[in-house]
Amino acid sequence: MPRMMMNTLELRGGAARIPVLGMGTWHMGEDRGEHAAELAALRAGIAMGYRLIDTAEMYGEGGAERLVGEAVSQAVRAGDVEREDLFIVSKAYPHNAGRAGLPAACECSLERLGLDYLDLYLLHWRGEYPLKETVDGMRALVAAGRIRQWGVSNLDIDDMEELVDACGGEAKLDCAVNQVYFSVSERGAEFSLLPWQQARSMPLMAYSPVDQGAVMHDAGLAKIASSLGVSAAQLALAWVLSRQGAVAIPKAVRQAHLKQNLEAAQLVLSPQVLEEIDRLHPPPQRKRPLAMI
Repeated sequence: MPRMMMNTLELRGGAARIPVLGMGTWHMGEDRGEHAAELAALRAGIAMGYRLIDTAEMYGEGGAERLVGEAVSQAVRAGDVEREDLFIVSKAYPHNAGRAGLPAACECSLERLGLDYLDLYLLHWRGEYPLKETVDGMRALVAAGRIRQWGVSNLDIDDMEELVDACGGEAKLDCAVNQVYFSVSERGAEFSLLPWQQARSMPLMAYSPVDQGAVMHDAGLAKIASSLGVSAAQLALAWVLSRQGAVAIPKAVRQAHLKQNLEAAQLVLSPQVLEEIDRLHPPPQRKRPLAMI
């Protein structure tokens, strides 16, 4: 199976680099009847060259983490990849983001994944605990070697400004990424959040970058895509990756889709194509609430 090289982005602080395209696992690990197909997809993705895998304790209530752990274990044993070459991300429930809950949740995730450490650990969305308490907990996990870096998910710009204060100011801001819903049809983050992160060299991880497949029914995108010899989903994914500082984590269970996503990551969209997409899906002209699904 051919393996494609993946571009990477430097994480804030320069301590590590993250691949710009990864495999998402939302809704995986929920149905035992899908286990074989999902495991095969993760194994195939690793063989193709995917190195970023995103999961969460919420996905299948730990089922996705177990699935990822099985795939990684098999791939490492088979000599397909070294653990150090993979970039594994998981996320903590907000109700586990307190001083006592965060380390316990992290240990449970590591156990399900069969790993000694996470490359990146995120607060899944904001909950009852003060951000300062979560920041302190994340930093303690870094110091203990259980995670390499930490970040957040579904936080809008006001939350991010508060996070800066929780970190002790701009100079001490050590949040590596913010993962949000971002796609060609959900461009709200472009108005202020993405520029804010770009100014701080903080990648934006886009979940649902092809709107869970809905872009395939977008006739306008399909027409542009056809002229380029690609699918609407490939065009939509390439558009997300054309944004400075963007990382995309689409879910794909079919090997054909995994391959198509890799091909999309190699597409370079011309200014004319980007203008056509802007006419179909205009950039935001005002601040809107951050989309979440």
